[in-house]
Amino acid sequence: MVDARTPSEFALDHLPGAINCPVLSDDERRIVGTLYKQQGPFEARRVGGAMVAANLARHLSTTFADKPSTWKPIVYCWRGGLRSGSMVQWLRLVGWDARQLDGGYKRYRRHVIETIETLAPRLGLRVLCGPTGSAKTRVLQALAAIGEQTLDLEAAASHKGSVLGGLPGVEQPSQKRFETLMAVALEGLDLSRPVYVEAESRRIGRLALPTPLLERMRASPCIEIVADVDARLAYLLRDYAYLGDDAEGLAARLASLHGLQSNETLQRWQGWARARDLSPLFRELMTGHYDPLYARSQHGNFLRLADAIRIDAARLDVDDMTPLARRVVEAAA
Repeated sequence: MVDARTPSEFALDHLPGAINCPVLSDDERRIVGTLYKQQGPFEARRVGGAMVAANLARHLSTTFADKPSTWKPIVYCWRGGLRSGSMVQWLRLVGWDARQLDGGYKRYRRHVIETIETLAPRLGLRVLCGPTGSAKTRVLQALAAIGEQTLDLEAAASHKGSVLGGLPGVEQPSQKRFETLMAVALEGLDLSRPVYVEAESRRIGRLALPTPLLERMRASPCIEIVADVDARLAYLLRDYAYLGDDAEGLAARLASLHGLQSNETLQRWQGWARARDLSPLFRELMTGHYDPLYARSQHGNFLRLADAIRIDAARLDVDDMTPLARRVVEAAA
């Protein structure tokens, strides 16, 4: 699968497994578009044609150089137009059985939306709930490791979901890319078996969960992991230890809680952040911010949380995750 669009279009989203071999760079596409508006289609195609030829020559001598004569690439652009058509023409002249994807990325984008709308309401979800620090993400990963079906929304979103959930050095994908990852994940699930997912709010960082999936989650059975504050604190200190590496960055993130906490509280928390004193900071964040938020929002959003199966966890250490996952499966059976 060959994506003939610009690098920025490819970065925004692309078909699964596609490689990016642009026939026009981002700058070249802007130049051609400007020529089209100012001087008309002939001049735009004359200049653009030379750019396309140079780019195709580069791909032929590099990316495509080791492809066998039996190679059968499928090429697409935005909607199956000139960019992918020109590449297909050249590849076929070489002798490869190249094909153009009908409708291009635009048509695939419709497929992504339709897939989520069709499959999400049919999922047999089991929603892992519990206040901050309950190790829901690690339990979800342990469930996957023992062969259970899971839907890891935070992994797809590259974010842990809270105000401190941004991953160091990792950008979140675009909304379109996130939805493509969701569609691919849904297509790989066996709808006759349970699917475990972590309880999430509508937004994970700056990304929004697709409405059909969010609605299915909120109406699904819940499994609540119950652990005391000390066990949760010990887990958080391990799982978020990297926050201590950027004291000023952590203090800046805490500033986003202005209006939700008093100035005095925020100053105390930011002081701990700058001193890299994470233990009292995380304890107060749990008890003074996240736990009340969980009590207000989760019970209102997840309709079956009141009837949740409760899994008591005395500890949330690394070695406890697999046994805890097995207990979740047994309880959900």
